[in-house]
Amino acid sequence: MRVLFLILCLIPAISYAQDMADRVLVEKSKKTLSLYRGDKLLSRFHVVFGANPVGHKQEEGDERTPEGKYLLDYKKADSAFYKAIHISYPNADDIANANQRGVSAGGAIMIHGQRNYFGWASFATRYFNWTNGCVALSNNDMDALWSAVDEGTPIEIRQ
Repeated sequence: MRVLFLILCLIPAISYAQDMADRVLVEKSKKTLSLYRGDKLLSRFHVVFGANPVGHKQEEGDERTPEGKYLLDYKKADSAFYKAIHISYPNADDIANANQRGVSAGGAIMIHGQRNYFGWASFATRYFNWTNGCVALSNNDMDALWSAVDEGTPIEIRQ
């Protein structure tokens, strides 16, 4: 009888098990962030970017979102925005390119939800690019992303 009870208790946990993504694809021109496991699309979210979204980030303050292959290298629950996942920008090439031009490559590029205490505004902020170069989505979508990716997940950002 105890075994039957234990099995019945586990059924809801099994049915709610979530596939973890093994890669993330951001397409700036489509304003989407897609989660994949192998070739299987798990989820797709609407996102917005830096206020100057066309092209690869060149330097600190240019309000561009970087393009290329990076890692989601850590999660930050205590961000100024609703949760944040750090993108490993700048890489060695980004730093070398910025150094060659005598500028800072910048950093602190994240995927995050809405600014703290402004989650209610996501109905409006989804229609324009407002970050300083980050990838932003609604807080509900950020919750789904947060639970679907582990630190170390590869991310590719394309125009």
